Order: sequence, then structure tokens, then C-alpha cells
Amino acid sequence: MIKSEQKIKEALTRGVKQVLPSKEGLAKLMRKRKIRVYHGIDPTSKRLHIGHAISLRKLQEFADLGHEAILVVGTGTVLTGDPSLREKARTHISEREIKENIKTWREQAGKILDFSKIKIKYNGNWLLKLKLKEIADIASHISAIKLFQREMFQRRIKNGETVWVHETFYPLLQGYDSVALDVDLEIGGTDQVFNMLIGRELQQKMRKREKFVMTLPMILGIDGKPMSKTSGNCIWISDSADQMFGKVMSIPDTLVADYLRLITRVPLTEIKELSPRNAKARLAWEIVSVFHSKKAAESAEKEFNKVFKQKKLPSKIPAASIRQKELNILDLLTKTKLAPSRSEAKRLIVQGGVKISGQVQKSWRKKVDIKKGMVVQVGKRKFIKIRT
Repeated sequence: MIKSEQKIKEALTRGVKQVLPSKEGLAKLMRKRKIRVYHGIDPTSKRLHIGHAISLRKLQEFADLGHEAILVVGTGTVLTGDPSLREKARTHISEREIKENIKTWREQAGKILDFSKIKIKYNGNWLLKLKLKEIADIASHISAIKLFQREMFQRRIKNGETVWVHETFYPLLQGYDSVALDVDLEIGGTDQVFNMLIGRELQQKMRKREKFVMTLPMILGIDGKPMSKTSGNCIWISDSADQMFGKVMSIPDTLVADYLRLITRVPLTEIKELSPRNAKARLAWEIVSVFHSKKAAESAEKEFNKVFKQKKLPSKIPAASIRQKELNILDLLTKTKLAPSRSEAKRLIVQGGVKISGQVQKSWRKKVDIKKGMVVQVGKRKFIKIRT
């Protein structure tokens, strides 16, 4: 009983921002009976990032405690597009894109979730079957004024931007997931509070019972800004062990404690005792071991130390074919895709970020003699070996 209480306490506190209407009420319900809990993700990308892992891990905690846990893939809600934290409406996504995006989701999420304990459901299976009368009935339970009072909508209106009618549907549709599944608890990031509370209101009015809402913090990306697929600052669950280790080692020191607390299972007391010098390497090792293996984490750590501490070349370097015997250095960088454009290549050279065969390049006008096996490096992490 004591052990069970400790597990309930940890599930409701570690990495949890808030439980509404109360943490005590949810704990009491969990002691009384098995609850039904869900977390939803819209398929807007082919890849999941480790920010998604926070909610997935929390969902697994409830499954491990014996509760009914459901991962909802938003094949219906994604057609409307979540307006949360959006300054403009999302672009329309086709059904073909949705199918492509979710092809490997089970494999990616399976690195955290035990699907023998967790069900996957697709909300398109019920949302796309709703008839006009049913949609009107759902909408009749929520005030239009409340929908338009959303902070991001008010900000858009103030800035002269448009709020489209279909965007106001989104919280209703996500909220209806709670009714369709008849859940006791929904888990989501702090950006989802409004949508989850609409679901709570619909559950109360349509099923005449309570629904709890658990909000979890959102982590920042490797550049210290909000993690998003468009900014390129994500650590993807599908990243290789070496890529993942290197990305984690590049995050600002100020984020290390949050990453350890939210993404790993390192005891909180141990996190407090870690020195700043050791904390980031421990974090990188823990994250790679979660999404790959302990053996992969050890190998990635050795490779990282080899390249960044011992200043040696990586064990594996991608190759690029160059047929010309001589190239302007700007053309060399763009042809090998080490730089997206000549202007960006020039900027990298001026800043001292380009090396050829270990030598820093100082002139963007330089003509480079192309030799088989020469290594071109941009920044600390990009390498290309030339083959002729």
C-alpha cells in the first residue's frame, strides 16, 4: 500500500505543472478504481521529438499503475489544425500526408510506450462520422464568446490578423475526444490547457461527470527557443545515437536540469547532486539509452569525446562525389550541401567555421584543388569526405 501511494504521488507530481480541478481529487479516484486516461498527438510531421516523450512517458506511468491508457492520433482534429500558440492559421494537410506522417509513429512511440499496456486510437474514426445535427449539439454546450476570448485569438485580432471560423472548431473537436472515449483524465502540454478544459466542460455537460486535466511543462529546443519542427531545433526520437548525443551536449546549460527531470528517470535527489560539469554528459547518456540502448549510449559518448575532446575525425563521415578538379570554395560548400547557399557559405568562412583537411579557411574567394579523401568540415558537427 505504501509503495502504491508513492507511485501515485510520483505520477501526479514529477514533471507535472498542474492538475485540474485538484490533484487530491484525482489521487482519491485513482485509489478507488482504475481510471481511463488519454493523450493525443496530431500527425503534423513524420517524426516525433523528445518533447513528445514527456507526455508519452507520463501516459506509460499510468499504464504501469494498472490504469487504462490510450494514445489518440489526431487523424480527425489535424484536418482543422490546432491554433494553440499560432500567430496564423495552419496550412491545410491532406489525407495522403496524414497517412505518410503516421507510418512510423508506432515504431517511434514504441521506444517509450509498451503497447501491450496501451491502446492506440484514431479520432478520425469518430469525428469524421459526426453529422451536422451532432456537431451542432456539441457546439451548443460551449459559448462562442469563450472560444474567441482565447489569448492567441485576441492577439491576432489586435495585430490585424484573421481568426478563421474553422480554427474555433478545433477545441470542440479535441474536447469531444474526451466524450467519445469517456475518459477520466487527459494529459497534455501547457499549450493545450484551453483545449483540454473545453473537453472537461463537454464531459461534464454531455456525460454529467468529471474529467481531470493534467498539464506538463514544454521543453525548449537545443537553441533555447520553443521546440518545433519548423525551427530545426528538435532532438528527434528517430535521430541516430550519435546525432542525439551530440544534440543534447549542445543544449544550453540552463536546460539540463529540466531535461533530466522531465525526460529521464534519474531520481530527483540524484539530479540535485550532479555537478554542472557531469550533468550534461549524464543527460546525453540517459537520453540515448532510453531511445536506443545503453550500449549505443556508451558508443555515442566515446565518439563524441573522440571528435570534440580529442579533436579527431568522426569514425563515420558521409561521402560526396565531386567531378571537378577545382572549385571555388563557395561552390564546394553548396555542392556538398554543407551550406544551403553561397551567401551562407561566405558567412561561415568569414566567421572561421570552415575547415578543409583540418585547416581553417579564411578566404571565400579561394579555389580549392579537389582531392580524393579530403575532409571538409563546417562548424563542429558537419563533415563530408570527398570522393572523385
